[in-house]
Amino acid sequence: MLAPGLMISACGLLLLGMNNKYSLVVNRIRLLNDERRKIVHKLDDENFNFHENVRLASISKQLDALVFRVKLVRNAVLSYTIAVALFVLTSLTIGAEEIFSIKRLTSIITILFSLGMLSVLIGVIFAAYETYKGYEIVRFEVLAEE
Repeated sequence: MLAPGLMISACGLLLLGMNNKYSLVVNRIRLLNDERRKIVHKLDDENFNFHENVRLASISKQLDALVFRVKLVRNAVLSYTIAVALFVLTSLTIGAEEIFSIKRLTSIITILFSLGMLSVLIGVIFAAYETYKGYEIVRFEVLAEE
């Protein structure tokens, strides 16, 4: 019962970090959307100049990338949450095996724990890819400003 319990705690920490990242990305999307609305609203009042056109194109490209990035964060969070559920089921199955002396549950315990670890791995892959995409967005934004 110790290994699944430790993995529940580890996944809790991973979820905490990913939820923080999710909030930051969503906040950035909202800020860029607000800026885009202000620029488009200005279109009603007057013509765009070159810099406003460039900024609007930059915002649109960044928003597309951020929406993709927030999907990666969502997938990582879902993977970690599924892993926690599998580790809880593993712990419950271990308890049932001990209480009711059902030795046939050993293979089910191993499968549940392995599926939980696989789900953690999938979440880590999504988180790593999201980090890579986040770097690309920052790099684009810096290059667009030059």
